Amino acid sequence: MNPTPPLEAQDRPARLTVGVVGAGRVGPALAAALKLAGHRPIAVSGVSDASVRRAAELLPDVPLVTPAEVLARADLVLLTVPDDALADLVTGLAETGAVRPGQLLVHTSGRYGTAVLDPATRAGALPLALHPAMTFTGTSVDVQRLAGCSFGVTAPEELRMAAEALVIEMGGEPEWIAESARPLYHAALAIGANHLVTLVAQSMELLADAGVRAPDRMLGPLLGAALDNALRSGDAALTGPVARGDAGTVAAHVAELRRHSPQSVAGYLAMARTTADRALAHGLLKPELAEDLLGVLADAGNGPGTAARPAPGPAAHGAGPAAPDTGPATPGSPESPQSPGSPESQDSPDDRGHAPDRPDPDHGPDTPDHGPEGGDR
Repeated sequence: MNPTPPLEAQDRPARLTVGVVGAGRVGPALAAALKLAGHRPIAVSGVSDASVRRAAELLPDVPLVTPAEVLARADLVLLTVPDDALADLVTGLAETGAVRPGQLLVHTSGRYGTAVLDPATRAGALPLALHPAMTFTGTSVDVQRLAGCSFGVTAPEELRMAAEALVIEMGGEPEWIAESARPLYHAALAIGANHLVTLVAQSMELLADAGVRAPDRMLGPLLGAALDNALRSGDAALTGPVARGDAGTVAAHVAELRRHSPQSVAGYLAMARTTADRALAHGLLKPELAEDLLGVLADAGNGPGTAARPAPGPAAHGAGPAAPDTGPATPGSPESPQSPGSPESQDSPDDRGHAPDRPDPDHGPDTPDHGPEGGDR
């Protein structure tokens, strides 16, 4: 006798109605994934043209309503807004009586655990923090990428199984993160995902300046192998002139960057110092070579025209001058929400993904806000 075939998502009875507050790049994708698992998206809020387009593509026929109406209709509400808007949104929803007892409230911020949802919890909501460690594009490809994606999960112990089940239903892999560890967890993802994008983009620009016609094609295999080696072997995968202690090569790099891309010098020096520290600690960089190398890096940090000084030994590394400031950070921080009932929606690291055609008030930073923004909003 043949076993009963599994039911398709559209044939299963919907278990939860799902709402989205903030139709950035993350919320609609997660709601679409929950729909595939048999849940029923029923309402979404968003204020920009880009949000309306995203909702129409990923959640067709789901009405756009106010945040309060989303909470009135849904059993499970995804609060996918930028980190800096989340606390005010939750407070506003709780103070206006929008939160219903027994309602699942899920935020996707990497920075916060469930404490940020305390105003809603006191009103009877069930708080969950589910952060997808992935960057988002705001398109249907994100739903496919959730397969195997790790989620940082934080919840009250009695809700842990429910939180992990939701992640699994979306195709993800739950990773438990303690409430107190959320900021460190998010910083780690930002270093890996957000800074990686900056480094790759900078490297492509420099290769183009050097006359390389297809920087992406040149970097693809190299960076793919480097990432794979790093994930497999950690510091043992370090290579290049800094790890070898080639002080002369590093000095030549700095000189070329000062001529062609002075804004890149501070980042190069900071990463070279960190690489040297890790290579030295791991036994890859010989102490006798580290002294000359660290001296070059210290002198380079003083800028051109500075007289050379004795190179510090490895034990003295880190006591030298800080790398020069290269100017203000790139714009892109989220604007403050207009009101608790009209938040901006969360965007990707992490944030991230494809840039919108024009400024989008529903976009945040990431995060891989993201990502790696990013959970990204």
